[in-house]
Amino acid sequence: MEEKNLVESLQKYFGFSSFKGKQQQVIVEVLKDQNCFVIMPTGGGKSLCYQLPALMKEGTALVISPLIALMKNQVDAIRGISEDSGIAHVLNSSLNKTETQRVKEDIKKGVTKLLYVAPESLNKKENIEFFKSVKLSFLAIDEAHCISEWGHDFRPDYRNIRPIMNQIAPSIPIVALTATATEKVQEDIIKNLGIQGATVFKDSFNRPNLYYEVRTKTKQVDSDIIKFIKSNEGKSGIVYCLSRKKVENLAETLQVNGINALPYHAGLDAKTRVNNQDQFLNEQCDIIVATIAFGMGIDKPDVRFVIHHDIPKSIESYYQETGRAGRDGGEGHCLAFYSYKDIEKLEKFISGKPVAEHEIGMALLQEMVAYAETSMSRRKFILHYFGETFDEKNGLGADMDDNTRYPKEQRQAEEELKTLLEVVKSTSNKYKAKEIVHILMGTTNSQIISHKTHEKDIFGCGNNQDKLFWMALIRQAIVQGFLKKEIESYGVLFLTKRGVEFIEAPTSFMMTLDHIHSDSVDSSANMPAAVDQQLIKLLKAERKKIALKNGVPPYAVFQEYSLDDMALKYPIAMDELVAINGVGEGKARKYGQTFLKLIANYIEEHNIIRPQDLIVKTTGENSSLKLYLIQSIDRKLPLDDIAAAKGMTMNALLDEMETIVFSGTKLNISYWIDEILDDDDQEDLYDYFIEAETDQITTALATFGDTFEEEELRLYRLKFLSEVAN
Repeated sequence: MEEKNLVESLQKYFGFSSFKGKQQQVIVEVLKDQNCFVIMPTGGGKSLCYQLPALMKEGTALVISPLIALMKNQVDAIRGISEDSGIAHVLNSSLNKTETQRVKEDIKKGVTKLLYVAPESLNKKENIEFFKSVKLSFLAIDEAHCISEWGHDFRPDYRNIRPIMNQIAPSIPIVALTATATEKVQEDIIKNLGIQGATVFKDSFNRPNLYYEVRTKTKQVDSDIIKFIKSNEGKSGIVYCLSRKKVENLAETLQVNGINALPYHAGLDAKTRVNNQDQFLNEQCDIIVATIAFGMGIDKPDVRFVIHHDIPKSIESYYQETGRAGRDGGEGHCLAFYSYKDIEKLEKFISGKPVAEHEIGMALLQEMVAYAETSMSRRKFILHYFGETFDEKNGLGADMDDNTRYPKEQRQAEEELKTLLEVVKSTSNKYKAKEIVHILMGTTNSQIISHKTHEKDIFGCGNNQDKLFWMALIRQAIVQGFLKKEIESYGVLFLTKRGVEFIEAPTSFMMTLDHIHSDSVDSSANMPAAVDQQLIKLLKAERKKIALKNGVPPYAVFQEYSLDDMALKYPIAMDELVAINGVGEGKARKYGQTFLKLIANYIEEHNIIRPQDLIVKTTGENSSLKLYLIQSIDRKLPLDDIAAAKGMTMNALLDEMETIVFSGTKLNISYWIDEILDDDDQEDLYDYFIEAETDQITTALATFGDTFEEEELRLYRLKFLSEVAN
């Protein structure tokens, strides 16, 4: 078909005067009845690639789509361009018998050009028989990554599409479309659908208008999200959470704090889901708090930010979810909150899966960890993951991420890179990154012992650096092309040609140390230039003075992150100080007055304009839990019984107890400590915490080695702070 006729059809049906990216080339192939595989980033206009040819061709195009909400959204859009509502239909479990009959009548009459079908509906015997009897133009498979076991949203029903189509119409052309697909996923999709000769259209994965940022996730993450949303007032945004319960709690917390937000997850009834989605699309609500069930194919061009309350399970998921921001080419801020504790929860969840699924899940998750912890260009990292190179100095969107805009210091690592590459070479490509680090550090595990690697000269050759350094170097060596990671073998490392050349003739190599996301650091402190460094010095001096007077370590007065929060918000009244991260009423009463006076004088002296919205309101749910925990501990109930009664893990219970104690409330847990630690152990721990400069558990673990478990250290710290600080 001539280009002129195509553009005329585009104008007639959709009102556009030109195509985007590779849309026109795809449409030409579809009109010629060719199989196509289309990889376009979210917002790239994938749906037009099958919608326009469906409207132009004879018969009905079948569109396989994974979500009812997605189908509804697309059908509404197509019906909006035609006087006949029968032009597009859905066929899924949401229809009753009469509605299903009407859909089939419209298809028989030749009115329906696009029929959206869930893969489960395609599988039904009566539908297979019906489709055999009508004229089908082609099959389009949206969200085709669902086919692949290596895709981030694998659905077994998608793998049955080819056998079913062999029964219905074995020779009709197939168009598979996805926004995210690594080379491994692409191969898997093409093979499963039997479209080996398909023309592949691949647009760049680079979305230059998106700004990527990762902040440390702390116990104050909800208030950090509220502050971010309020600083972007009037803008549309999506907040993703992994659990339905968190979606509902956070939506309620946002509402209580005057933010126009609604929840969305698969557990809500269909009517509520549709209503909440429509309110968001129609700008009656600013924020949707959702699980990943929300957003696939949602055509809202002006979403200005996407926040991840929890880190997703894979880079594909993250890329697709962040891709819902800035689809109109305007501003799009992608903010993720990261804590390794969340990764551990996901690992626990994945560990219950069958072996192959577990291995794949863990490999994908580790890529997400690498993204969150890296200090290199996040854009370069993402594009490398999808097999695309990026010029971080001159590429489009080069300075659009936190690492590039606020770079960490670099250091020369030529020698260390050579050591790393030699270890990979001399272990004959047997090991994943984690094992390579073990070998460098000189620590064993069963795999290292079984291969007798611990007997080699290279064992322990890198113990002059720590584990974080080596993990950072491995990640940067992969992205720079010295090493490659074989996904098929679940992440085993191999030397590349460039790696071999480097061993033979090393050259300068500058590396950046990765971020250390400590859960005791306030995430607001990650925001460059937000904390008043001059005020921090004064607050630390005041804290030291009070600590000496009371004979306690400085952290027992106020923790580091509490001082950071004070230097960010400038509290001058007692209720404002109580709302500071890690303060609470107890500490505010005990130590607060001198700090408030110091801050007030500082503000006056330096003409500081204080930020608004200091106090974040809660829904009250946490207050009842706090009361329950205090009362239960007063009654000396076993801590494991308290956790079980609330359906919590011991880890989650400790998190809640730390929130209470760090805020200045005393918890008398001596009865429990006496059960698990003898007098000598308690004496050693007291001596440690009274002298320590920091109460960070990672530091304590490094000091004591294997003497104490992390849980024991956390519990004793609670006892120490309750007795000494509170």
